[in-house]
Amino acid sequence: MSKDAAETPANRAERLRRLIGARDLKMARSAHAYVRGSTAQFYAWLAESRAAASAPKGPPVWICGDCHLGNLGPIADADGRVDVQIRDLDQTVIGDPAHDLIRLGLSLATAARGSDLPGVVTARMMEAMVDGYSLGLKGARFRRRDPGAEEPDVVKTVRTAALGRRWRDLAEERIEDAKPAIPIGRRFWKLSDRERSAVEALVAGDDVRALVLALGGRHNDATITVEDAAYWKKGCSSLGHLRFAVLIRVDGPTKGRQYGLLDLKEAVPSVAPSARGAAMPDDPAQRVVAGARALSPNLGQRMAAATLLGRPVVVRELLPQDLKIEIEQFSRAEAVKSARYLAEVVGRAHGRQMTAAQRKAWGETLGRRRKGALDAPNWLWSTVVELAGMHEAGYLEHCRKYALTAESA
Repeated sequence: MSKDAAETPANRAERLRRLIGARDLKMARSAHAYVRGSTAQFYAWLAESRAAASAPKGPPVWICGDCHLGNLGPIADADGRVDVQIRDLDQTVIGDPAHDLIRLGLSLATAARGSDLPGVVTARMMEAMVDGYSLGLKGARFRRRDPGAEEPDVVKTVRTAALGRRWRDLAEERIEDAKPAIPIGRRFWKLSDRERSAVEALVAGDDVRALVLALGGRHNDATITVEDAAYWKKGCSSLGHLRFAVLIRVDGPTKGRQYGLLDLKEAVPSVAPSARGAAMPDDPAQRVVAGARALSPNLGQRMAAATLLGRPVVVRELLPQDLKIEIEQFSRAEAVKSARYLAEVVGRAHGRQMTAAQRKAWGETLGRRRKGALDAPNWLWSTVVELAGMHEAGYLEHCRKYALTAESA
């Protein structure tokens, strides 16, 4: 048996078993990885939290629903312009904007602990978060007039890298080679004939064709061909659902031959609580696209909802400029500056959906719910502290269970 054949699961049940194992391993590698992969548990613990009960209720808007560090980063629009926005909307719903603030606060606090920073730095990060978020609510035009809102070095570095990237960089990063083929092995698994046929039919459809041709001014008469396709073992909480990588070739009369990489991702019901009476699409893929267009215009215009093998999927073409913000270690100054900047990104995403009166009232509510020597709102600080304890206990228990399962296997 070849190495490629050995790497590919023999059937769907084996695929699912391996994906669940990969997810459990990924979540055991660090406390912050556990935060990223435990969204459902986050909302269960949030519902139990006494501190969260004192959190103010914001006006219902589209929220990320899973607003952690890894879900923000540079995103290119259809014309290649790059902005830092929310980059993953799997859990998006019309809900309480305070939930995104709490989720981001927990993610930042966990990253700070992973960098061995003292607790006072985490407290300052919570202060900076509310300052940045409140500034973002007012709109991007205010940001340029505020010297305290400059990009932290970690964001400058990833944005600079994004601006200089081309197709070869994307191909070498995602599929390990700029040649037109997807390498079957550890990260990519072979599709069944039925799956391959379904992918080709989807790409040939009008919606996906329009999506592909809208990027980079491609000609309407261009032909689109599926060069290769594979199951993509990618993500954390999404492991166990459909995820296909599709390498396409676009041949047009003006730009010649180009290659692109489509990400086909199964959309599932959100675990984030939605606002009572919120009018949202019933189809999970349509919900994700609607949320993306409200929260992250650069990404939303590059996404389409579709059905593949009877399941709702979101289709988007990956661009070289799409990067996540990776933080291995925080310095004290960078931690506070990053908290302020990233919360401002979230504030702009929420604020653009609110009326002027809603922005003013919500900003005032956040501003007056503070007390004590530190200037962070007491509800945010207390909730993040309580959830950090719950997540630490959950992480250690996950590691114990994973170790016992791995040992028995």
